[in-house]
Amino acid sequence: MSNNEKKVIAVIVEGPTDVEAIGSILKSYFSSDEVQFVVIHGDITTQEFVSAENIISKIDEQVHITMGQYSYHDDDMKQIFHILDTDGACIPDEDVHESEQGTTIKYFLDHIETPDVKYIRERNRRKSALLYKLSSTSKIHGIPYRAFYNSRNLEHALYGISEDLSDDKKSELADDFAEKYEEDLDGFIKLINSDEIAVKGTWKDTWKYIQKEHHSLERHSNMHLVF
Repeated sequence: MSNNEKKVIAVIVEGPTDVEAIGSILKSYFSSDEVQFVVIHGDITTQEFVSAENIISKIDEQVHITMGQYSYHDDDMKQIFHILDTDGACIPDEDVHESEQGTTIKYFLDHIETPDVKYIRERNRRKSALLYKLSSTSKIHGIPYRAFYNSRNLEHALYGISEDLSDDKKSELADDFAEKYEEDLDGFIKLINSDEIAVKGTWKDTWKYIQKEHHSLERHSNMHLVF
């Protein structure tokens, strides 16, 4: 084991606003451990070079890059948490509709509208297969691993905001959220355990739920199980 006194929890997120929103909260809650974020800068489940056959090795690669930056060794690692957006990926193909106007993807509680139906249906099939793979994975490189989701994304699950947001607006909201809850862990845990957000049941139950019907478009999260 290296000279690090604390065990390390690696938290994989899609972007920097995820860290801004919940980074200080996680570090405060897991203060007896060392929390390090692995920022993918994108959705690993929709990247062209990622498949069900190689996604575990791709995640392992990203985690070990971060470990190397901080001189961590495998036996320093306690846990990998992976926080994912569902993006409505698990809905039936027939609920992906052609957009009558506009050039952007729009998400609703029961369907998606897009100018490229074929692409989104294929994206959804690939992403839902990868989500299933990750939800069925318990270790990566011998390190305990567990995937969690926000549906349809972090802004929807935590803030209740469903419209598209600019990066600047996401950052502003993340800062406000962190400021509100970094000194109020009980308030944060109460929020993510609320009926409005939390999917009840075991970790496996929550994944079965989100992969059915339109649930991956609705406001849900199983991130409360991190705590």
